[in-house]
Amino acid sequence: MPHATDTYEYQELRSPEQLREILGEPWPIVIEKVHGELTEKDRGLLARSPFCLVATSDADGNCDTSPRGDAPGFAYVVDDRTIALPDRPGNRRGDSFHNILQNPHAGLLFLIPGAKDVLRVNGRARILTDAPFFADMAVKGEPPSLALLLDIDEIYLHCPQSLNRAGLWRPETWEGGA
Repeated sequence: MPHATDTYEYQELRSPEQLREILGEPWPIVIEKVHGELTEKDRGLLARSPFCLVATSDADGNCDTSPRGDAPGFAYVVDDRTIALPDRPGNRRGDSFHNILQNPHAGLLFLIPGAKDVLRVNGRARILTDAPFFADMAVKGEPPSLALLLDIDEIYLHCPQSLNRAGLWRPETWEGGA
């Protein structure tokens, strides 16, 4: 079976200069909103979020993005520069954890259903098997057996335009309708 590249000549972008020429310069407010510690607004969003996407890659750059979800506020704020995500029983693949053992860099994207807030957190991850706050992350009295601990490098509110374009929170756009 022919591959798409066999029948069409792709025009590939190959330089940061060409990318900047196409995108233009970012607005100063976009650059200035990046910060290294949790603000009260960030903490409020984490307290309301029941869902997070965890992006990691292994030592060779092979990527994984895995969903994490629990009751709103499941992300535990350790301090202004550190958050923890409890691991809950799932498919047992542990792709994110395997990657973190090879490459600690991770990105988290927190969503709140119905809200246009998207909180992006990048940092260095570690895997914990116990910590004093595990009891605070317990569900039905059961603490997690593992937690992802993220030392924050940068945090900011991401642009909500992708949510708007996708109609993600509009029930009429959902599969099967509302």
